[in-house]
Amino acid sequence: MERVNHVNIAMIEDVGTNGIARSKVVLAMDQNKQPIGSTVSFHNIHYKVQLKSGSLCKRKTSPREILVDLNGIMRPGLNAILGPTGSGKSSFLDILAARKDPSGLSGEVLIDGAPQPPNFKCLSGYVVQDDVVMGTLTVRENLRFSSEKEARVNHLIQELGLTKVADCKVGTQMTRGISGGERKRTNIGLDASTANSVLLLLKRMAGHGRTIIMSIHQPRYSIYRLFDTLTLLVSGKMVYHGPASNALDYFANIGFPCEPHNNPADFFLDVINGDSTATTMTKMLDVDFEEPGSSRQSIEERLVEEFRNSSYFSDTRAELEHIVQDKECTLCPKSRTITYNSSFFHQLHWVLKRTFQNLMLSPQISVAQVGVHIFLGLVVGAIFFGVKDDQSGIQNRMGALFFITTNQCFSTVSAAELFIIERKLFVHEYISGYYRVSVYFLSKILSDITLRTITSIIFSCIVYFLIGLKSSAAAFLVFTLTVTLVAYTATAMTMAISADKSVVALANIFMTITFVFMMIFSGLLVNLPSIMDWLAWLKYLSIPRYGLAALKINEFVDLKFCEESVMRNTTFMITETNCSMSTAGLTCTGEQYLDYLGIEYTTWGLWENHVALIIMTFIFLIIAYLKLRYIKKFT
Repeated sequence: MERVNHVNIAMIEDVGTNGIARSKVVLAMDQNKQPIGSTVSFHNIHYKVQLKSGSLCKRKTSPREILVDLNGIMRPGLNAILGPTGSGKSSFLDILAARKDPSGLSGEVLIDGAPQPPNFKCLSGYVVQDDVVMGTLTVRENLRFSSEKEARVNHLIQELGLTKVADCKVGTQMTRGISGGERKRTNIGLDASTANSVLLLLKRMAGHGRTIIMSIHQPRYSIYRLFDTLTLLVSGKMVYHGPASNALDYFANIGFPCEPHNNPADFFLDVINGDSTATTMTKMLDVDFEEPGSSRQSIEERLVEEFRNSSYFSDTRAELEHIVQDKECTLCPKSRTITYNSSFFHQLHWVLKRTFQNLMLSPQISVAQVGVHIFLGLVVGAIFFGVKDDQSGIQNRMGALFFITTNQCFSTVSAAELFIIERKLFVHEYISGYYRVSVYFLSKILSDITLRTITSIIFSCIVYFLIGLKSSAAAFLVFTLTVTLVAYTATAMTMAISADKSVVALANIFMTITFVFMMIFSGLLVNLPSIMDWLAWLKYLSIPRYGLAALKINEFVDLKFCEESVMRNTTFMITETNCSMSTAGLTCTGEQYLDYLGIEYTTWGLWENHVALIIMTFIFLIIAYLKLRYIKKFT
């Protein structure tokens, strides 16, 4: 979406050793659309998480500090955050970008001396570590989703060096697309519409006044020399924060000189890990050999102490105090409410368009499902072809209707992938303020309903006429409606189960178990009136029960399964001996059979099952939405 009149700060995480960006970016424009840099200051940042340990019976929770008392300033330019694995640099960058769960977080981040606005996440792009582009769309279509202006998209494609592949699909696991490097550049462009694709161009961006903050792991020297400021973290504590060009002199002054031709980034990590030449010589001269863990800990403590006693620390402290005194807003917003630059329907238009486009360009989702339903329809139609109006026809009809409702339930298992596969894309775009949760959810629902409707109608047309069910237009329409409603309800339940799951296999297990229990109480495998009272209530939770009951009412009412002479004899038996027709060994009417099953076959009895399916559908959709709405994925 277009973003103007906002603060523009670029944040990129884990650029990697080859200089290709791997995570996060924030940008902004003034009213003349000229990039202006902002000063980001952070004050007394502490962040801790609660770790759970022990068995379920003796579960213990212990706090773990991730970041400890971080203070500093990021000015316009190229600001790098370095540190070994587990040093907290990713968490630190997330906090600066207002993308970390506030629980366990204390301290303050100011933008030009003012607190971050509540919708700061919406005013910033964010390049996550994993690719968040849609593989079924082309490079141009992915970039167009974040910027509607064609001129800007064309300019960005040229800047990213993607002109030759602009109209090529990005690619998925099923289809080959552009190369990994081109995909990464598309990913960067998607999040910062005016950002450059490689780190060398980020330097040029910084020269135009942008504030770029990135976390990086062991860059080569040609990348390191581009940094304006450097922040070194170890175990969540700061051991250096100042000009990158002064870092080597600082370490030399505290007793850690860098050897000639050594990469500074590698040298810093060696010092922190206790592997540098200076620390090795110290160990050799020390009589009391220490354990490697305690040796590293002592080095970390010394580095932290040295920095706290340095002029860099005192100067930064003095400037931070001055910023706090001149702070424009005294009250920091307590909530981080996301506001949007576009209306609900504007977002719905674009997200729905992309969702349908993705559906049409994914043959394994659309074409395959239609093909499977055609195949199963032909198989079921061949097995139950031309059912007769006799005693065998009762069993065959029941078997066919049971298979149809069960198939409609189990065929919706594919809906579990709707939220799981695109989870990272959704979380990234939502917290970046691209669209509301309701927009994404409604788009997914509408696209999936369209597919379920098409497949249900095709399946119904095939099986209904091949099996030879009741030859009535009204009966066929009710049959198709029932089959479609069963698909809707089962899909909604699948979404409700899988919305908070991150693994498709786990969601499939829960869904399969649920459908099996529902199938038992559908009304075929066990006679529902004979179930004990303390278990009978489970039938009200069975989707197949409502669908199968509606199909049985629609099909069996007004059907005759005996000849006229048998019907007359059976009627006489009922009048004289008060015996039921089933007692005589024959079920001659459909109403008879429905009475035996305990099904109310009135018009209301039919629509009652439809209403129950609709109510269950809405309940499951509400559950799925709430799970999606309150899911917390702050990386």
